[in-house]
Formats: sequence, C-alpha cells, structure tokens
Amino acid sequence: MTVQLKVLQELPSDLDEKRLPKHVAVIMDGNGRWAKHRSLPRIMGHQRGVDTLKNLLRCCRDWGVPALTAYAFSTENWGRPLEEVEFLMTLFERVLRRELKEMMAENVKIRFVGNLSALPDSLQEEIERSMDETKNNTGTQFSVATNYGGRQEIIQACREIATLVQQGKINPEEINESLFEHHLYTTGIPHPDLLIRTSGEMRISNFLLWQMAYAEIYVTRTLWPDFDRQHFHQALLAYQQRDRRFGKI
Repeated sequence: MTVQLKVLQELPSDLDEKRLPKHVAVIMDGNGRWAKHRSLPRIMGHQRGVDTLKNLLRCCRDWGVPALTAYAFSTENWGRPLEEVEFLMTLFERVLRRELKEMMAENVKIRFVGNLSALPDSLQEEIERSMDETKNNTGTQFSVATNYGGRQEIIQACREIATLVQQGKINPEEINESLFEHHLYTTGIPHPDLLIRTSGEMRISNFLLWQMAYAEIYVTRTLWPDFDRQHFHQALLAYQQRDRRFGKI
C-alpha cells in the first residue's frame, strides 16, 4: 500500500473521531454539467457519478461514519427526457447486479426508500434481492432514495395514520412524532446529521423534509463526479466547526 493511499484510507488527523456525523445524506448534483463541460453525453456523467458514490461509501466505512443516504432519483426526475430516465433505470439495475457481491463482502446493509412500486418490475426485483441479501449485514447502512419525494412521503404517512384513526385503531391524541416517523419510508433510519449538496445549488429539493429538521447543511460548488475524499474531508471539517445547539442555548 502506498503512503498516499494509506493516508486517504485513514481518518485525517485534523478530524475528531468522536464528533463525526452518525449519518450523512448527499444530494448528488452536477452529473449532467460535468459531462457537458467535457462535451460528453449526460449519461457519462451519471456513470461517473456511480463511481463517486461507491468511493464515498467506502470512505464512510474507512473513517467510521455509520450511515449514508444518497438522493438517487426524485419524484420530479420523471420529468427529464425519456431517454435519460430509461438509462437511469437501467443503470440502477445494472449497478445492483454488479455490485451486490462486493457489498456483501464489505458488510454493507443497503436499503431503498421511496415509492418503489412505480419503478420497472425488473428493477424492483433487483432492489428486493439486494435488500434481502444484505439485511443481516452490520457494516455501513447505505440508503438509496429512489423515486423519493419528501412532500409525498409526508402525505403518504398522513393517509396511513388517518386510515388507522378511521378504523378506530388509534385515537388522534395518540399521534406523536414517534408514531408519525413509523409511517415514513425511512422508519428505523436515524436522522441525518449532515447534508452535503454538490454543484453549488442552495436548496434541499424535496429531500428528507421531516428528517432534515436539525441537519447541518454543507454546499460545495464541486460537481458530483469530482467529489472525492478530500472534498468529503472538507465537509466533515466544516461540520465539526458547527455549534449544534438543537434550539437550546
């Protein structure tokens, strides 16, 4: 192992391992622009973005960040050109088939959150298989938000709870945050401590609206395919400089 590779794999000395985020969420923005700047098809940016995500997942493992959630495909992304949407669906399926064995070897527990019923049947099958085969893994908890929308998630939770009230199974007075979270796609997943958005856009784009209530937000102008361990290092440094009071003094 080279000295440089060893340094990249070890937690940088200027980071406090006791103050690392337990859960990092990422909005992977800029794949298309990355490709356009290089006069490449947009799909090349998405392919490069998959490699970036794999590297970040391994970095979380190496540096001791227990959970990572990636915004892979939003409910609004269906409005993109049909050719691009079809490519993304095929890419998701191909990556799952190709990477499952490696995720098992690296002890990754993968979970998909979102309205998965709207996805192609073959992709749903790969998603179900990957979640089932990794469900007992105890390493990094990797969540992939696919056909996900924060507003839709909240509406769905409200509908489920309203049905329970209508059926007389619960009283309105019993509705609290714990019950509400039980009906979210992300039930059982801790809230993100840190949200990273690439490409410089200053918005959260309907991502984890309930869960992001107290997340620290870090925005970088770096396009997603160029986001590497050094950029993640800078994001973690910025996070550790924040004073997280959660509404207290």
